[in-house]
Amino acid sequence: MSVTMLRPAPTRRAVRATSPAVLAAAFGALATVLSAVGSWIPSLWGDEATSIMSAQRSVPSLFTMLGHVDAVHGTYYLGLHLWGHFFGFSPFAVRLPSAIAVGLATAAVVLLANRLRDTRTAVVAGLVCALLPRVTYMGEEARSFAFSAAIVSWLTVLLLAALRRERPRAAWWVGYGALLCVGTYVFLYTVLFVLVHGVLIAASRVPRRVVRGWLIAVGGAIVATAPLLIAAVGQHHQIAYLGVIPQLSPPTLFGGLWFGGGWPLATAGWALVVLAVVMEARRRVLERRALPIGGPRSSLFLPVSPSGPSLVLVALTWLLMPTLILIALQPIVPDFTARYVSFCAPAVALLVACGIDELLRRRWWAGVVAGALVLALSVPLYVGQRTLYAKNGSDWAEVSAAVGANAHHGDAVVFDEGAHPSKRPRLALHTYPAGFADTADVTLAVPFAKNTTWRDSAYSVRHAAALGRFAGIDRVWLIEYAATPSTPDSYGVTDLTALGFHETSTRITTHHALVALYERTR
Repeated sequence: MSVTMLRPAPTRRAVRATSPAVLAAAFGALATVLSAVGSWIPSLWGDEATSIMSAQRSVPSLFTMLGHVDAVHGTYYLGLHLWGHFFGFSPFAVRLPSAIAVGLATAAVVLLANRLRDTRTAVVAGLVCALLPRVTYMGEEARSFAFSAAIVSWLTVLLLAALRRERPRAAWWVGYGALLCVGTYVFLYTVLFVLVHGVLIAASRVPRRVVRGWLIAVGGAIVATAPLLIAAVGQHHQIAYLGVIPQLSPPTLFGGLWFGGGWPLATAGWALVVLAVVMEARRRVLERRALPIGGPRSSLFLPVSPSGPSLVLVALTWLLMPTLILIALQPIVPDFTARYVSFCAPAVALLVACGIDELLRRRWWAGVVAGALVLALSVPLYVGQRTLYAKNGSDWAEVSAAVGANAHHGDAVVFDEGAHPSKRPRLALHTYPAGFADTADVTLAVPFAKNTTWRDSAYSVRHAAALGRFAGIDRVWLIEYAATPSTPDSYGVTDLTALGFHETSTRITTHHALVALYERTR
């Protein structure tokens, strides 16, 4: 019995008959739903607190802040500001735009796979992209990474569509340049795709007028983004910490970048990527050998026909160039962390899909087994991303709930100000404000909306007491950061004791905090 007879022909014909646009929309919707489901469960964390607090500012206040910090994230903050005006700032609301962006990226992946390979590969790529751990992680995070992935995906769709035209209209290049400009403002490293697309153009044997149109579009985008590029250089000190914290360990590069730290999935995923690349190289070698002497030649991955680059070349260039450039620069100018190359995740999905397709072409059952394995290994990671402490161990939802369930009207709250800024318990007040509704923030000095940085400024307990902030206060909730439950900080304890407060038996330990009640008797 032949392989063709074993395959479900009616299903295969139905898939082939499906419009690429419909297929892309279906998988885009699937990816959005998968990223959105359970996205409200993990507690918001430091970077998301920055997004929310920045977006909650007035527009003038936001621009004042951007003149000092976070200029590279300003476009995202402004967009979230507008979104929050209509939908609020709950965990689900602020993360939903990222889920939608993941859907847009997945739709572009399906279109690319269908255009450059076939419908079957498009279906597989859509499934892989929707479930890839890096994709589902950024799809439930209130940061700009999902948007950068969507933008570079559609930039690539636009470019390849233009390259297929002998004389692309100016509108193609205007759209391309505008999207490149917006993408760079959303996430600075999007500008690296000028290099990626330059390679793809070189692989396409397009007329000089096409290259000229692309160069004009790129030049216009770079000129338009010059203010951001200048601001980024001036504010680069903000990510200087990346040179101190190890970013290039083998576990991070092999498992953490795309596969959520899951070694079994990473092993299977990289094996499929290697298979796709090897088989593509073999195919190109055979094509070169089949060419007549004196005929046109190509390198291993450059196609013989002028129709454009292969899907493997597109995905491989997309994956490697931005990642390797940032890794190479890391020892000189710290610029790399795993999330910064999230926009390469769609390329990984394409390569994994190509690897599965290679197996399907030779032994259909092997392809089915490989696809099922990737799916099975992805599900536990997906579920793990939707647990309470999945975001950097943050437990602010739990802290807020503990205070809300136990505090009395008029109680004061003192936050540990000695922890790392992105881990300070004070951020629970801004991410989950409901639990603190009846409490007084007695150490607040300058609220974030009036500050030139993204966070509040706070007095010490002693300074706040000297200003009379503890007058009439008999109960104080002290919230300490705890790296482990058994090692909480002791910020403010001595000063509270000097003011006549003593710790009660009410101590609530959360994942990374200690919530303790102090009382003063008169």
